[in-house]
Amino acid sequence: MDMIKVSANSRTSAVAGAIAGVFREHKRAEVQAIGAGAVNQAIKALVLATGYLAADGLEVVCVPEFVDVEIDDKVRTAIKLVITPR
Repeated sequence: MDMIKVSANSRTSAVAGAIAGVFREHKRAEVQAIGAGAVNQAIKALVLATGYLAADGLEVVCVPEFVDVEIDDKVRTAIKLVITPR
């Protein structure tokens, strides 16, 4: 399963569709965002995806966590959203 990476410029509806698609296929999805703008887009996409999945009778929960990622030899702290079935 691939990590869904979100930036501040990501389209909310596209990310929501990706979350819903990955969740339908794997019964789990992980979203990663670095920075306030990216986290904002990720949370809005999660709300949309929750609606998409609810229409299919699927309920989800999200557990946020911090994760360190290395970008250009620098360690950055990202927010990872782990979406699992309720």
